[in-house]
Amino acid sequence: MFHNLEYRVPYADTDQMGVVYYANYLEYFERSRTEMLRECGLPYRLLEEEGVIMPVSEAHCYYHAPAHYDDLLTLRSQVAQIKGVRITIESEVRCAGKLLVSGSVVLACVNREHRPVRVPEKIIESCEKYKKESLTV
Repeated sequence: MFHNLEYRVPYADTDQMGVVYYANYLEYFERSRTEMLRECGLPYRLLEEEGVIMPVSEAHCYYHAPAHYDDLLTLRSQVAQIKGVRITIESEVRCAGKLLVSGSVVLACVNREHRPVRVPEKIIESCEKYKKESLTV
């Protein structure tokens, strides 16, 4: 199941022609997954206080169509895989139902000493609501 978040494109996200800069889509992915994790009770600040850091280790972005200034976008994210020290989150950006960008990020789970650690059970359980139907743990 996808977590959905609406976002209206500000002028600052666009070029002079009013088209969203390609790199901003990765920022939209981040905004979407951050809000998804927050809704699961896992804001990054809390995770860091508990000694869990989840930096992005991979990012994939597939461009399908442009977004423009003042478009109302739907940013969508879901947990696609949790395996060992990695969490894969798939994301989409849509406008009026039309797919504009799709992709995924892989988050590595590390401790305060920046050593890889298995994804804590608390995170696995908390993400249950937004897991992909075929989630692999």
